[in-house]
Amino acid sequence: MPPLAVLTAIDALRAHFAARLAASREPSAIAAELQNILSLLDTVDLGHADEKYLRPSAHPVIRQLQQTPPRNSEDSTAAIFRAFLPQLDALPWRYSYAPRPDAPDIGERMAWAELIGPIAPFKSAKVCLGLTAIGPRLLYPRHRHPAVETYLVVSGTAAWTAENTTRRHPPGTLILHPANIVHAMETGGEPLLAAYAWTGDVETLSAYEDVCFNPRP
Repeated sequence: MPPLAVLTAIDALRAHFAARLAASREPSAIAAELQNILSLLDTVDLGHADEKYLRPSAHPVIRQLQQTPPRNSEDSTAAIFRAFLPQLDALPWRYSYAPRPDAPDIGERMAWAELIGPIAPFKSAKVCLGLTAIGPRLLYPRHRHPAVETYLVVSGTAAWTAENTTRRHPPGTLILHPANIVHAMETGGEPLLAAYAWTGDVETLSAYEDVCFNPRP
């Protein structure tokens, strides 16, 4: 796969984060993290890609996204979704958590495409940038990681739980997860597409809060 699809996604997300920061409407913690993300992205060499992570990997959840046009999206995220739509099949989607007996089909209904990071086409040990796709009526179980995480909801409204508080977040929402906070997401009748960025310790993998189930990306 040529890196065009990955670069298109990276450029769209960087432009959106920069526009949100320039608008000066975000809470101070989110604004500071957006600035941190953008500064770290500036250090990434986008001229050289790792071919091993450029192979397209079609995933069943992508078909659901392609068949579900965004509803009630703000203009900026609807534009991102339209930009991504022709590129989704070409991104390096994967699901790499260990099997869960309580959710045997979760690997067919959820995936992520890491674009920048330790396991990505464009390498960085300081920042991750990618996309998460979750099919309809699915719980992404409680998990945690030492990286600071920022999510941008691109398409779909889901229930996001952190510190035992649940809120429904529509497209356009920016969500900040501090390091090691336990969080989970659950979709309703439409799939979720969200962009994520990690900073801090981006090399330690995420782990389910249920200690019997540990992911091995």
